[in-house]
Order: sequence, then C-alpha cells, then structure tokens
Amino acid sequence: MVERIHFSTSDISIERLSEKDKGDLLNFSCGEDDKENQLNSFFHSDKLFRCNKHHLCSVYVVRQKSTSSLLAVFTLANDSIGLLSHEDKKDLQEEVCYDVAEDYNEIWNQQTSFPAINICHLGVSNQYQSLGIGTILIQIILKIFTKYDASGCQFVTVDSLNNSQTNNFYLKNGFSNLSNSDIKDSTRRMYIQLDSIRE
Repeated sequence: MVERIHFSTSDISIERLSEKDKGDLLNFSCGEDDKENQLNSFFHSDKLFRCNKHHLCSVYVVRQKSTSSLLAVFTLANDSIGLLSHEDKKDLQEEVCYDVAEDYNEIWNQQTSFPAINICHLGVSNQYQSLGIGTILIQIILKIFTKYDASGCQFVTVDSLNNSQTNNFYLKNGFSNLSNSDIKDSTRRMYIQLDSIRE
C-alpha cells in the first residue's frame, strides 16, 4: 500500500524511454480494466517503442527517485490546432482574445492554424493515482513549452479520453475544450494557450 502523501517535482525523475523500461511497462497499469483501457494497451505494446523509435512521438517514463518505481508514462508530439469552421475560429478567438498581445492581433486574426505540442498519452500507475503526479507532469510540460523557442509553439493540446474523471483532470489543470462537436466522441480535444500562462 502506497502512503498517501503528495509528490513534488523533487521526488521524481523523467527520462526518455529505453529498452530497460520494457519489464516495468508490462506490469504498468493506469486503468481498472486492462482489456478495455486504451492507454494500458498502448503502454504494454511494442507499438510504444516503434512510435518512439520512428519519431511519431517522444516517450517519457517517470520514476520515483528514492525507489526507481515506475510512476507514470507520457508522450509528446508536434501538433497544430487547425480551425476549419468559422464558428470554431470565432469561439477560440473569443476564449483567448485577452491573452493575445496587442501588437500580434492582426496576425492572430488571420491565422487558421496554430502551432502546438500535444500530450498524446499520459498515464499514472494505479497505485500512485491521486497523489498529484499528473498535475506535476502537466506543470512541468507547460513550464518547458512557455520557454521553448526552437520552433513556434502557441498551445499545448491534449485529446482527453472522454470520461468525466479524465476530462475533469484536464479542466482542473487549466485546459479548455476546443469545440463541442466532439462531445460524444471517444476523446475530447482540449488546449491551453501558452501566452496565457507565460510570466
């Protein structure tokens, strides 16, 4: 039984996926039912390693420093928010207009695509859930990409598994729904505008 204390950034290490992680990943579970849980299926499969190897996404493993226990796994990939409908663009503009710099408004209003980084997958081990690990990882990712300047990046996006627990987790961590058109889909597209959280 895990002691119910919250983790901090100093308690964890984050490293790129390597072959030595295979054994721990086979035992990793972040959902109640392995057969039904899409994240578990992905984390248990060789597909995870192939996607990492061929640069579809970068895979990171999160471990407890003191014990080396596998706490979480997440993946990141380049992304963009493409707005095909006038209604979606209008909604996004209204949602984030206060965070767009005045000298950038003209360009912003002409954009139909916005560069982003996507949190493709994020799973916290069952036994370590509700200890603040997921929130710490979101905060770390946001902090990195508010300072990122190797290429354009205006948003962090996520395709949240469409259930109340996962959606609420991302909403509590500052994400907003991009559209209501996916309200009945298996995932919901969510975002944070990085300018809204830059210091």
